[in-house]
Amino acid sequence: GYGRVMHARLHPALHRFDYPVYFVRLPIHALERAETRWLSLNRFNLLSFHEADHGDGDGGNCLDWVHDLLEQHGLIANGEIWLTTFPRVLGYAFKPVSFWHCHADDGNLVAVLAEVNNTFGEHHVYLLRTDDPAATLRADKAFHVSPFFPVRGQYSFGFQSNPDFFRARIDYDDGSGEALRTAWWGRLEPLTARACLRAFFAYPLMTWGVIARIHLQALRLFAKRVPFFRKPPTPLNEVTE
Repeated sequence: GYGRVMHARLHPALHRFDYPVYFVRLPIHALERAETRWLSLNRFNLLSFHEADHGDGDGGNCLDWVHDLLEQHGLIANGEIWLTTFPRVLGYAFKPVSFWHCHADDGNLVAVLAEVNNTFGEHHVYLLRTDDPAATLRADKAFHVSPFFPVRGQYSFGFQSNPDFFRARIDYDDGSGEALRTAWWGRLEPLTARACLRAFFAYPLMTWGVIARIHLQALRLFAKRVPFFRKPPTPLNEVTE
């Protein structure tokens, strides 16, 4: 899919940016269907998807990881599981957040996993129970992402998806009011070799751009004298509901 990512900080200083991205939405039960001449599974290509970028990070089967995690929390998702994420580009990707929409065998939604990575190489999963694709889902913040926000407060998640469109919204209340609004949206199209090649040449360094923009925006926030919060100790629990 082709789309955009937007962040809007509301306090203590106003700060907004958005930029173009492309992304993939993959059926985890049939990952091999996603492979094309220019997008590979677990091996190098112009674009690629590596299971080691997700879950336990050990390169194991993503489907097993999702099922095990859900079962640990009393949930069963025997239907399709759709992962929306950034691919690797020339072997590299930084994925601030990926979303796993997990369905029962009757097609109803069971849960959404919001899988978050930070620039310190750490990883956290927010497990959002829901059977309503349009519901607003909430989770207490439990993971250090930006050094310009504390690890407290609450996230609100909202999703919209169909065969032609995907949108994810994450709003953050830091305990003193709404502090951040973020959105990731875009139109979807078939994952063909031609589409992969077009995406690569449209934004050949996209995943490098993601990490570069994170640091650029951090410098701008520092210049605006936004308070800085040091990273707390790594949390022992890597999954929260």
